[in-house]
Amino acid sequence: MALLDILLVLLSFTSTALAQTWTDCQPLNKTCPPDTALGTNATFNFTQNTAAAAVWNTTAGPIQYTDQGCVFEIQDDDMSPTIQSKFYIFFGRVETIMQAAEGQGIVSSVVLQSDDLDEIDWEFVGSNSSSVQSNFYGKGNTTTYGRAVYHDLDSPQNHFYNYTTVWTAEKLEWHINGKLARTLPYDDPLALGGRNYPQTPMTVRMGAWPAGKKGGNKYTIQWAGGNTDFSKGQSYKMIVQSLKVQDYSSGKEYTYSDTSGDWQSIKVASGNSSIAENIWKPHGVKGHWDALPKAAQIAIVCAAIGVGVVLLAILTFCCIKQRRAGRRERAIADAEFEKGAAELMDYRRKMSEGGFASGGYGGSTNYMSPTSDRAPEVPKLPQVSIMDTGRPMKSGWL
Repeated sequence: MALLDILLVLLSFTSTALAQTWTDCQPLNKTCPPDTALGTNATFNFTQNTAAAAVWNTTAGPIQYTDQGCVFEIQDDDMSPTIQSKFYIFFGRVETIMQAAEGQGIVSSVVLQSDDLDEIDWEFVGSNSSSVQSNFYGKGNTTTYGRAVYHDLDSPQNHFYNYTTVWTAEKLEWHINGKLARTLPYDDPLALGGRNYPQTPMTVRMGAWPAGKKGGNKYTIQWAGGNTDFSKGQSYKMIVQSLKVQDYSSGKEYTYSDTSGDWQSIKVASGNSSIAENIWKPHGVKGHWDALPKAAQIAIVCAAIGVGVVLLAILTFCCIKQRRAGRRERAIADAEFEKGAAELMDYRRKMSEGGFASGGYGGSTNYMSPTSDRAPEVPKLPQVSIMDTGRPMKSGWL
């Protein structure tokens, strides 16, 4: 292999370590604060919830949340959207369901990294639609190369796949869709017999970055497939649907007891971490409901049904009572109407039989004396309102 090819291989593998990996305090050089442990299991469904600020740090660009999941979108050379957990795991299992970003020069990644730069990687080159890359580092050591392995996979940029890392003190495994893709024993030669085996508490980091940015390292650009093109307003999206994390240690924090970087030097403080308590704490109405015991949920549902039945019974009773009252009022109105109509008919009958003749009613009774000029009195009829009864007059009544 020519010297240039060798340099290209070396720089391509170091590029992944330089992209989204860093440490705030190097415990191999000085005493650092304890690392907050997860100490439990946690599931993060990004199709329903955002990355809580109490649990995750967001860096180098905004994160979007859609019904597909957490979206890491790159729109220019300066954007490398990433989220990093505020918790650490000390050996464990990390399961990510995601779709990598496509695009020349774009790299998506899921990384576990410790303060002393132990590292476990999944890497996805946007222009490589036929494979994904697994990799690891120990103590940031870039003097040994050839650690990366490529795994055949159809279009990781167009499909959601499950990428799982299982990490113990004995071995490291990478799985794709539940199928074992790679195993690294602790004493593997690539890990320098264990000296560079990843073995210290790690955070979880996910994101995408423009490895093909203009002005970048030319070997990194070649490894990433070439320069990234933003000239036409293109954007490139990595989407994480969900993340499951299991910490194989149980405690509230991890401390380096010396500068060896050996897993046996890590001290575990017992108790529950503040991060775990925040994750367990119910959030929102649904969260509080889900946090209730099953018996309490059933009791609340039954009580709600009982209240609903009582309210329905009261409403039904009121409706029936109102309907009966209405019927009574209608019957009274109908009776008044019939009575008035009958009296009117009787009056008209009498008028037709006798009428006003010879100064008397029916020829038998005088309503006007010979010396009086006052008109005879007409019998007073009952007052009947047609509008009040709501019934029309029958033909011939008036």
